Parts: sequence; structure tokens; C-alpha cells
Amino acid sequence: MTTSGRVLIIDDHEAMRDVVVDTLASRGFGAEAMPPDPWRLEARLATDDIDVVLTDLRMPGFDGLEVVRRCGAARPDVPVVVMTAFGSLEAAVDAMRAGAWDFVQKPIDGPSLKAVLDRALKHRRLTAELRRLQAAAPAADNEDMVAGTEAMRNVLAVIQQVAPLDVTVLVTVESGTGKELVARALHARSARSNRAFVAVNCAALPEALLESQLFGHVRGAFTDAHTDRSGLFAEARGGTILLDEFGELPLTLQPKLLRALQERTFRPVGGARDIPFDARIVVATNRPLEQMVQSGRFREDLSYRVNVVSLELPPLRARTDDILPLAHTFLKQAARRMSRDVRHIDPVAAELLLGWEWPGNVRELANAIERAVALTRFDTIVATDLPERLRQHRPVATTMSVTTHATELLPLDEVERRHILAVLAAVGGNRGRAAAVLGIDPKTLYRKLRARGPESRGPAADVIRSDRDL
Repeated sequence: MTTSGRVLIIDDHEAMRDVVVDTLASRGFGAEAMPPDPWRLEARLATDDIDVVLTDLRMPGFDGLEVVRRCGAARPDVPVVVMTAFGSLEAAVDAMRAGAWDFVQKPIDGPSLKAVLDRALKHRRLTAELRRLQAAAPAADNEDMVAGTEAMRNVLAVIQQVAPLDVTVLVTVESGTGKELVARALHARSARSNRAFVAVNCAALPEALLESQLFGHVRGAFTDAHTDRSGLFAEARGGTILLDEFGELPLTLQPKLLRALQERTFRPVGGARDIPFDARIVVATNRPLEQMVQSGRFREDLSYRVNVVSLELPPLRARTDDILPLAHTFLKQAARRMSRDVRHIDPVAAELLLGWEWPGNVRELANAIERAVALTRFDTIVATDLPERLRQHRPVATTMSVTTHATELLPLDEVERRHILAVLAAVGGNRGRAAAVLGIDPKTLYRKLRARGPESRGPAADVIRSDRDL
């Protein structure tokens, strides 16, 4: 797969500019070159068709560090990749401290350069998406659902279709996926939207209390029943009832609920007469009812009764396009609730969010963002604000470009080298602070730095010796 993008090459040697332009053009990039000239650079950055700047570091008069600074001031959305033939740790740290997104050592080869530029393009597009989301509409209400994937758009289409109909809906989801949001969306789009919405977790209460919670009880029905109490079926009159964790409903209570759904009446615990009810029933379960029927833990007739319309909500790991929109929605809600001026998500933090598999689904994402909003010291959520499990997780997607060519994968040693340099740049070159951030002893950091000194080479620092080698 080829990643398209336009690269501006800055080098004081015309022959090198021509070589790099030809190299990138042959690999699917739009490429143009210019000598180091501050006025021409500013004029070029004023346009919108530059995606990445690739600049030499050591140039007379107008060097690569100044290019980095000017690009950062004029177009902070455009990543700058620095080429250096000197390969020193100090040069790399200086460039990254000045704002360079990444660096490559000369001489370099075409595939390695393409891999770095692919990652830079991915970073730019992610940054643009974060800005678009941050500038989008105000924080969504809890009833709103994010649907950036086809699977979720299909779910919303079914909700829109069945919401006006008084049919029972069975929602099958993994825990934490947002089943209550589905129930609330059905309620909000129905003619019952101005009446009560009530929810009960069938797994949270023992059988006797659950029956009373659903149907109510009369005075004297059991110990401590000192007064009559109406249940949720009565309280939801004209509205919607969500029976959550429906698969955990006790077997002895299932026939009573089946009769209530069939007859549209219920009898309070200890009561002598049936009471009619009018409410929309939404049932949610994280266990397939068919399997529970086969194992004898659920009544088959009740499973048929509730499965009039079935909705299967995809887990968050299957709807990655929704992760960042959801994260921004939760950010706005949490910032408003805590009265904190937190408005952005850093691209590095966003990559961690996208790389995590979210076993706890939407609930886990909401908790991670709420934690980050509470802990951040800035107006932007950064990687260190996220839970440690996200920071320690290193999926393949975060250590390779968006393409899949084997030459573009980074060995672990190269990933570690780049991470050490990035941390050093972030802490201003202070090796003691860098060691603390990295969680290693300063002596260990010193040994790693010596091992990755000017004489070291990695796959991102392979050779360009001539046009033929490209």
C-alpha cells in the first residue's frame, strides 16, 4: 500500500535534492525541492499542499534547526524530518528539542526514508483529525451515540426504524459496550420519550428483592415490608424499561416475567390482583440466550418472547474509527463536570488510545479519559496522563508505518533508540530526568547512550550512495 503525500525537501546540495525527489516520486510521494532560503520557505508554508518537510541539518547560513523552528511557528501541523550525516546523539537531541518530528541518518536508503515519511504522514493526519474533533460540536449528551463505523451506522439505522414501534428489543453486547445508550436512544426516538426511562440490573439483586424491584410489593408481603411499594413496571407507565444483564435473571422468576410480557400485566409480591402496565421493554445481555437455553439456564419460551427485534452492538475494538470521537466526547463531558480547562488530546496519547484493544469497551475508554482529565497539568491530555497499561502496551501498529512492506518494520533496538532520544528531547537533554521517565537507572541509560553513539547504525540509517542505490 502506498501512502500519498507531498514532501518539501530542503538541502544546500542540488544533486542531493534531485536524488531525494526522484526517490520519493518513485515511491508514490509528491516531492519538490528548494535550497535553504527562509523567505522561500515561509512563502511555501503559506500554502496548504505541504504534508511533510524533509530538511538537511547542517547547511550554511540557514541550517536545519532554523528550518524546524520556522516550520513550527508557521505550520505546527506539518511534521519536520531532519537528515543528518553526523549521526551524533547531540545533533539528534538538538533537532528534536527544536521541534523536529523525527530524524534519519545519512547516508540513508529509499525504503527506510519512505517508512519514516509514512509515519510522519500518519502523524499529520491524526493531528488534523484531533483538531477537527476538538473543534466539532459541543459535548454530546449521554443519550447521543457516536457512529463513525459502518457497523454502528447500521445499528443506528435499526434503532431509527424500530424506535416508533412498540416491540421488545433484545440487545446483545459485551460488557461496557453501551447497551444503556442503545436503550436510551430507542426511548428518545419513540413516542414515549416524554415519559419515564427506568433501568434495572438483573444480576445486581437477589431474587426476592429483584421481584419486588420489578413488580413492587404489598404491605406485609415479607419482613420489613411495612408499606405498599410500586415497582419499576408501575413507575415506567407509558415509558421504557431496560432489563440489563437479562441472562442472569433467576430461573424461578422467569415464568413470572414471561406471563407479565404476554399478558401485559404484573402482580406485586404478596398481591391478590393483577395490574396492567404499558411500557416498552428493552432487554440487554452479554451472554447469548441461545447458549443459555441449551445449557438449561434460561427458558426457551422467554427467549423467544424478548427476541422480537435483535440488535448486536459491536465491541469497541471492532469500531476503531469511533475511538477518538468517543474520547473527545468523554473529554468534554469530564472537563465540564470537573470544571477543568482541558480541551485537547496529544497525538502521541491518541496513538496509544488507538493501539489499545479496550477489553472493557466504551466504559473503559470513558474511565481512562476521565482519569486523564483529572490528572493532567495542561489543557491537553498527554501520554503520561493515561493509565499505565496503555503506556506499556506496544502494538505493532505503533512501531511501523501504515504500509505493510517488510522493509518498513522497525526492530526493537531501533524503537528503543528512538524512544530514548524522544524522551531526552522532551526533558531538555537532562539525562537524570530522562532515566526517571524511562524507569531505568541513570547508569543503564548511560550505557545505552554509549551503545547508540555516533558509530552505531540501525535499519533507519542504511545507505544512499548513488542514484543506482536508490
